[in-house]
Amino acid sequence: MDMRNIFSYIPEVKKPEEKKVDFKIKLRWTLTILVSFFVLANISLFGLTNNALERFEYLAIVLGTDFGSIISLGVGPIVMASIILQLLSGSGILSIDVTTVEGKKFFQGLQKLMVLFFIVFTSLVYVLMQGLQAEVGLAWLVILQLILGGLAIFYMAEVTDKWGFGSGVSLFIGAGVSWRLITSAFQFVNQQGRNCLLEFSTVPCSGKVLVLIQSIINRYPIEFVSAFAAIVSTILVFLLVVWAQSLKVEIPLSFGRIRGYAIKWPLSFFYASVIPVILTAALIANLQLFGGIMENAASPCYTGNIEQCTGSAKFASYFGFLGKFVQGQPVSGFAFWLGSTNLLELIIRGGFRYLYLIQGFTHTLFFMLFSTVFAVFWVKTSGMDAKNQAHKIAASGLQVAGFRQDERVLESILDRYIMPLTVMGGLAIGLLASITDLLGALVSGTAILLVIMIMFQFYQNIASQHQTDMNPMMKKFMGG
Repeated sequence: MDMRNIFSYIPEVKKPEEKKVDFKIKLRWTLTILVSFFVLANISLFGLTNNALERFEYLAIVLGTDFGSIISLGVGPIVMASIILQLLSGSGILSIDVTTVEGKKFFQGLQKLMVLFFIVFTSLVYVLMQGLQAEVGLAWLVILQLILGGLAIFYMAEVTDKWGFGSGVSLFIGAGVSWRLITSAFQFVNQQGRNCLLEFSTVPCSGKVLVLIQSIINRYPIEFVSAFAAIVSTILVFLLVVWAQSLKVEIPLSFGRIRGYAIKWPLSFFYASVIPVILTAALIANLQLFGGIMENAASPCYTGNIEQCTGSAKFASYFGFLGKFVQGQPVSGFAFWLGSTNLLELIIRGGFRYLYLIQGFTHTLFFMLFSTVFAVFWVKTSGMDAKNQAHKIAASGLQVAGFRQDERVLESILDRYIMPLTVMGGLAIGLLASITDLLGALVSGTAILLVIMIMFQFYQNIASQHQTDMNPMMKKFMGG
């Protein structure tokens, strides 16, 4: 059977018939999906035992989810499918011409098929490898709930892509990080379930802003410095990312059919946007999670229980190089060197060791390398390369001011900027994400970077759509 026939059996969200969806319709669908996401995040998995869900915290932030809920998979299957396709396409193993309509449809169909595979595969791995431990006899019920939640996220993301503002993946990640940022700052219910606002002088709070106030009242200097450093780091990272986001190269374009009409075509310094960081962070998080699950499955082999060190336990032991984990955190092996530690907190509390400085270096190096690789792959496979951008500009009737109206000329000019911006932007955003990971902000530095850039993109999309709807001439020019 031709694979294209298989794609036709996969349900999909219908595209809007009109070329430009109305602002109010986009806003309504985006808010509906956002509310649905938070509702699903508060529906706990039935049949789940008490799990050490702290091990999933970093992965939960990156994948826009809440582990233990019905949407525990988050956008993980979508991101993993994208990573695999990017690697296969970029390496030339999978040759698909996405510049053609047929090639683009095939690529999208293959991506959907891989997403469905990863939804089922990840659900099975989480439960059968006891990453999420189910009650006796209820494992398959938990797996079914995870699959249904994964499908819900997949189609909610598709609705957002076609009917809402921006990307569904970005929306879920942005929403999840924003919620964690608020709770990290103002959480008043501590890990023991006690409300610190009712006993403010005696019960410690979890939110850093409340901890700061408590430490001043109770005169706890170390707690004060720790909370103050986390808040200041968050503010500094915010300002730095906002500034870096504003860096861009503007190419002057003129409209051949209208004399005197000119616009500037902006090329952002972070040309591939936040996608490389999402893919890199998700790769690290998945490796750490996989390593933790494999260590748990291989425990009979590590404890010397030879009789039980067979089958899946023996297979899992082959992944021991990923490292050992304590309360879900890697303490050795490959996963440890890819991870990060709050260096600022260690210095404040006197627990700093040079080992963590070396770990910070390897974490930064990995982030920079893979952010650059994913940036290049993303630009080449998502239609953001010089050739596709030149075609888009030429189709709009625009040309570079001072040059003849020729698509090849446009491509050669854009090529001077796009690939250097892609590489430099990938290196810079990888460096920025990894360094902020080491500073110990309210949430992980990667998460702050993601939420700022995602919200900035949503603001630009909403502002652009609103401007187009409000200005009839602009709407006509944009093809509305």
